[in-house]
Amino acid sequence: MRSQTLEDFLDAARAAFMAKVVEPEAKASLSRVFTALESPGTMTSAPGVRLPICARLAEATKLENFQDSALLRLIETFLALEPDLQWGLRKGDWTNAGPGFAENHANAMIVGPGGTERRSDVWIGASLIGPNIRYPDHTHPPEETYLVLSPGRFMQGADNWFEPGVGGTLYNPPGILHAMQSGDAPLFAFWALWAEPHMA
Repeated sequence: MRSQTLEDFLDAARAAFMAKVVEPEAKASLSRVFTALESPGTMTSAPGVRLPICARLAEATKLENFQDSALLRLIETFLALEPDLQWGLRKGDWTNAGPGFAENHANAMIVGPGGTERRSDVWIGASLIGPNIRYPDHTHPPEETYLVLSPGRFMQGADNWFEPGVGGTLYNPPGILHAMQSGDAPLFAFWALWAEPHMA
């Protein structure tokens, strides 16, 4: 059974993602994601784990930074859930990662493999990157939608870098090369992946 803090976060995530996305592909993907989440997965009771970079989380999640009610509710519910999350380093290839990447990033899987709610069809999580850090180029089979909560730049395929802005979204089709890069402030974003077609 889901905790109330996780249920509250998922409700807020659904409202915020669906209010902000504009691409039809992203809307369709998120519809699949949140319909699947109506059936809970397996809950874990492992204690939360933080990395040193998580000290920058307070800067990235200041409530006064969010005037939009859906984003404010999302951050409030995330902060209530965050002590239970297990933050870790990116798994996989670090090619093209910028200097200092190892000690200046953390990811938390909220729902998905190794998450607070373990399941393979849906992955929802958060990424935190310290100032002036480049996240490595990477690809993955599941389609993905980002909801960005801070300044920061993103890259997709052969296109130029762009900045979605606070409350901006972007959709990564399956297999597209993508990356992100912070500026003078930490970059913080949520991501939602529909992974069911790629489950082993």
